[in-house]
Amino acid sequence: MADHSVVVIGASAGGVEALTQLVGQLPADLSAAIFVTVHFPSYGVSFLPDILNRITALPVVHPQTGEPIQPGHIYIAPPDYHLLVHADTIELSRGPKENGHRPAIDIMFRSAAKAYGPKAIGVVLTGMLDDGTSGLNAIKAEGGVALVQEPAEATFRSMPESAIANVAVDRVLPLADLAKEIAVLTADPASPPPMTSEPPKLEDEIVADEKAAAEQGKRPNAASPLTCPDCGGVLWELREGNLLRFRCHVGHAYSLDSLVAEQADDLERALWTAVRAIEERAALSRRLEAHAKEQDRPNSAEQFAKRAADAENNVELIRQIIMRQQEMRLQGNSMSSIQASDLESSL
Repeated sequence: MADHSVVVIGASAGGVEALTQLVGQLPADLSAAIFVTVHFPSYGVSFLPDILNRITALPVVHPQTGEPIQPGHIYIAPPDYHLLVHADTIELSRGPKENGHRPAIDIMFRSAAKAYGPKAIGVVLTGMLDDGTSGLNAIKAEGGVALVQEPAEATFRSMPESAIANVAVDRVLPLADLAKEIAVLTADPASPPPMTSEPPKLEDEIVADEKAAAEQGKRPNAASPLTCPDCGGVLWELREGNLLRFRCHVGHAYSLDSLVAEQADDLERALWTAVRAIEERAALSRRLEAHAKEQDRPNSAEQFAKRAADAENNVELIRQIIMRQQEMRLQGNSMSSIQASDLESSL
C-alpha cells in the first residue's frame, strides 16, 4: 500500500456524473485503494461499478464483508449497507442510518480516519445537505487530508459548502484537479499525525460513554430535549468545533440539516396519520347521523352531522398545511435545480 493508503470519496445528488469525471482521470497505476459512498435508495440497485469499469483500468466492485483491501481497487458501498474501512479488510453493515442514509458518507469517513489516520484522504463531492462534513472533520483530526470539489462546479453545492464552512480543508478543486491531487498525494509520504495526547473519540464512543455515565447518575442533563425521528429515542447533542450533531443510543445520527429534513418528513407522516384518523371520525359521525335518523332522533342526528362537518373542515385544513409544506420543499429543491441550470448554460 502507498503511504497514503486509502482514499474515501463521498457524494450524493449529482454524484454519479461527478464520479465518472473524477475516476476517468485517475492514473491506471494508482497504488491507493479507493472507497466510495453515494447515497442510494435502500430498495435500489446500483450499476455504478459497471459504469465506472467502462472508463477506468482500475477494478471497480461492490465488496463483500471481510474482503481484503487491495491497492489500486475501487470499492463502492452497495445500497442499504454502510461501508466501513478497517486496517486490512472491509466491513458492510446494516447498522442504523446516519443523516437519513444507509450507506452514509460520515460512517465510511470516520472508519477510515480511525483505521488509517494520516494515511487517509477524504474527498467530498456534489450533494445536498451535509453528509460527509463530520467524517471529513474526523479525517483531519487524525492527520489525514481533506479535499472538496469546487462548489461552483458541483451540480448540488450543499455538501461541498458545508465541508468548507466547518472543516479546515486542504484543497478546494474542480474534478480534473482533484484527480491530479489524489495521484500526487498517494505517491508522496503522508503527513505526520497531529500532536495530541490521545486520538479524538468517535461519535458512537462519545454517546456510549455518555449513556453509561447517565445510567450511573453522572450525566443528568446530557441528553437533548429532541427525539430520534427513526426510533423515537432521546438524542444526544454533540458539539465538535462549529459542528452540531445528534445521535441516539441506538446509533441513528444526524447533522443539524439532516435532522431538520427528517423532522419535516416525520411531521408530514404525522399529519397524514391525523388526516386518516379525522376522516374515520367523520365517517363514523355520518354513520351515527344516519342511524339517529332511522330511529327518529333529529336532535342527535343534527349533533352527529355537525361533528362530521367539523371533522371534514379539520381534514381540509390539515391537507392545506401538508400541501403548503410540500410547496416549500419543492421551492427549496427548485433553487438547487436553478443553480445547476445556470451552471450548464455557462459551460
